[in-house]
Amino acid sequence: MKTAGWICMAVAALLVMPLVAVALIAGGAIGPAAIASTSCGGPVAVTAGAWRPPMTGTYRITSSFGVRLHPTQNVHKMHAGIDLVATGSKTIVAAAGGTVTEAGWRGGYGNQVLIDHGNGIQTRYGHLAHTPSVTVGQSVQAGAPVGVQGATGDVSGAHLHFEIRQNGQAIDPQSWMASQGVVLDGRQPVETAPAPPPAVDDTSAGIGFVLPRPGEPVKHSSATQAVPIPENMRQLYIGAADKYAMPWTILAAIGMIETRHGALTSVSSAGAQGPMQFMPATFAQYGVDGDGDGRADITNAADSVHSAANYLTANGISKGEQGVRDAIVAYNHADWYVNDVLTYAHAYGGGTVMGGVENCGDGSGNGDPSLSPLARPRAATVLTWANAQAGKPYTFGGTGPAGFDCSGLVQTAFKQIGITMPRTAGAQRDWLAQGNGFRVEPGQELPGDLIFWDSYLGPNQVGHVVIVNDPSNQTTIDARSTKLGIGNFPYNSSGKAIYEIWRVGDVDAPAQ
Repeated sequence: MKTAGWICMAVAALLVMPLVAVALIAGGAIGPAAIASTSCGGPVAVTAGAWRPPMTGTYRITSSFGVRLHPTQNVHKMHAGIDLVATGSKTIVAAAGGTVTEAGWRGGYGNQVLIDHGNGIQTRYGHLAHTPSVTVGQSVQAGAPVGVQGATGDVSGAHLHFEIRQNGQAIDPQSWMASQGVVLDGRQPVETAPAPPPAVDDTSAGIGFVLPRPGEPVKHSSATQAVPIPENMRQLYIGAADKYAMPWTILAAIGMIETRHGALTSVSSAGAQGPMQFMPATFAQYGVDGDGDGRADITNAADSVHSAANYLTANGISKGEQGVRDAIVAYNHADWYVNDVLTYAHAYGGGTVMGGVENCGDGSGNGDPSLSPLARPRAATVLTWANAQAGKPYTFGGTGPAGFDCSGLVQTAFKQIGITMPRTAGAQRDWLAQGNGFRVEPGQELPGDLIFWDSYLGPNQVGHVVIVNDPSNQTTIDARSTKLGIGNFPYNSSGKAIYEIWRVGDVDAPAQ
């Protein structure tokens, strides 16, 4: 909901009235800083999150892990993975979220991809038909395409060599996958289409985090498995998720719980309507026109799905794992509901939430206007350093020194004067709102102030941050985009759903 030009991320009224009273999941508030700045939490361990088969269709296993007679060398030797032959789609996908560390030719593996999932776990995809569809350094989510089944390298026929390594040692993929709840038995996954990657140009951090795992208790998911999604609903989930930059599997999970993807059309006993079961009062506030016909209709499938994405992102779904849970509990105030949604979301492929692991509050309020503003010499130091980076490339997820993304540039610039900021643009804005700075009106900005606006994360979330360089001609120093790199660019509020100017307080000020 827009209020006086800024987006309030406060949890709103529930959409669907639960049948029984249950406890509300709430996140802890983070107290404001007085003199010492806060970082609103630190890094968390990288985990792979949801696992899935590396095939998008049916397949058969032709060779298992262990010593075997090599098909071309005619000697017994260790087979470090398992071989899968597609009997349906030949598209090969990432078995879990992670970072690509190898992509290309590697001896007997032929064309191959190696993905690091954190905690010492890696997966390898060998004998791909063509050059892999991912690049080294790219972050991928479960279900992201990495290539096509082929017969490159030392092979006797087309197949996928699927390998899992733990701390550098090959382990049995079937046993590992079984421990993650995935049985490699040749069956097609419940959902085969991966979430599309975000359309990225001017991005905040490119970090992202894996969709959190469900906990206890659960309700529906303990007795009812996720059902296949009708193609028209799947396209609506994907389209809405692409616009609002969130995993489409969360929308699919809510659609599964509420109406089995639109199969149930009756109005609930509480009065909730449409495929995503909105209460009319909530739809009046968050309903959007999803199909472009000029009106928002609570019973229209496209409008309902897009409105659900609008509502979840407005409630802070990109703000770490707790943000995901808070956004879902805002949809229905029940702990079992949160866990059911996450259970079904992982059944449909999981995914990566574009945002940061830090949760610096809901971003509401105007900060602390009584705080002393950043001293002029300190602001000058920030600007001198930032302007010295002009001409360097915009690097997705970059924190320097060779390249930066927008929030990485801001974070590192303020480190020059001893101020520790969070990593992403949205978290930096929320950090300021927690008492490390204060809002200023357009036209009152000074050199060194920060301006935040929406971009790749959709209209409800801050996605870009710039440093005011010269207010007299409204220019910045910022990492603008992959095309433009780092430099001095104009700023204005035109066409932006979010446009906020913040002044950093004189936090972490040295003793006099």
